[in-house]
Amino acid sequence: MSKMNVESFNLDHTKVKAPYVRLAGKTEGTNGDTIYKYDIRFKQPNQEHMDMPALHSLEHMMAEFSRNHHDQVVDVGPMGCQTGFYLALLNDEDYDHVLDLLEKTLNDVLEATEVPACNEVQCGWAASHSLEGAKELARTMLDKKNEWSEVFA
Repeated sequence: MSKMNVESFNLDHTKVKAPYVRLAGKTEGTNGDTIYKYDIRFKQPNQEHMDMPALHSLEHMMAEFSRNHHDQVVDVGPMGCQTGFYLALLNDEDYDHVLDLLEKTLNDVLEATEVPACNEVQCGWAASHSLEGAKELARTMLDKKNEWSEVFA
């Protein structure tokens, strides 16, 4: 296959072993700032996926809660394939910081009593949420924390 412009399209999804956290890209700005993009994979590609209401709620919670632990979070966004999220950080290339941030954020999810911004004013599809589903995803990911650094089978 020819090289694609999108980094994840060049990743052999048959060779990875979820769950994992990997540096997926690095973009240097013209003023010296660098954005580090991480692939946080919850589910094994092409074998399983996150249900949309649980993924949607987890997205809200990770986007909100991650910023309580790191002041340079640029974005947390779900993958369209529903197997994980992208996390973008500004000027922080320390992989251990990313793992610590993820662990703290997922523990916040387990403690949550509601999904942030789960209403028609703040969310584009407020009817599609599952607090318990998000907690189950967080619990499963945390249970396999010792595997996060192992990307390939």
